[in-house]
Amino acid sequence: MVKIMVSQLLGVVGWSGSGKTTLLEYLLSHLSAQGKIVNVVKHSHHDIILEPAHKDSARLRAAGAAEVLLSSPHRFALVHELREAIEPSLSELLLRLAPADLTLVEGYKWEAIAKLEVHRPSIGKPAIYLEDKHIVAVASDVCAPPDLPQGVIWLDLNKPEIVLQWLLTAMEKNLFLTHP
Repeated sequence: MVKIMVSQLLGVVGWSGSGKTTLLEYLLSHLSAQGKIVNVVKHSHHDIILEPAHKDSARLRAAGAAEVLLSSPHRFALVHELREAIEPSLSELLLRLAPADLTLVEGYKWEAIAKLEVHRPSIGKPAIYLEDKHIVAVASDVCAPPDLPQGVIWLDLNKPEIVLQWLLTAMEKNLFLTHP
């Protein structure tokens, strides 16, 4: 029988320009330095170009390959062409990942998973936590509002070490939805 490692799952959501990537870079570098295995699923609304059109792997995909696995001594990448098929669900994509201690999901605002919102009022976009009951914490560069929904944790985005400590504590308590 094969044992499947269970990974905790946390979405990271916020509007473009809010600082999601900067915060994720900080969290990833510190989590990996502590020996944690962390996967990331990043959703994009744009086409994904991984190699120039003249390269062999791109030419083989254009010729009709369903999948191209490109490998080197440094990394490998599996490119799967959807060819008019429906985009796979987050659940389907998670099954393709290697085991990890934590999987961070950037984007997928609509998914019913525990989420951390990165919120900067200065970019002029509304807070997502007001409408999304799956947001468990908000990292922001302003103070918590007096009408913060009960149970939502407010974190200082300008002190990413506090966000990291919150994340580590939540992971220790196994607070995030798990998946195989």
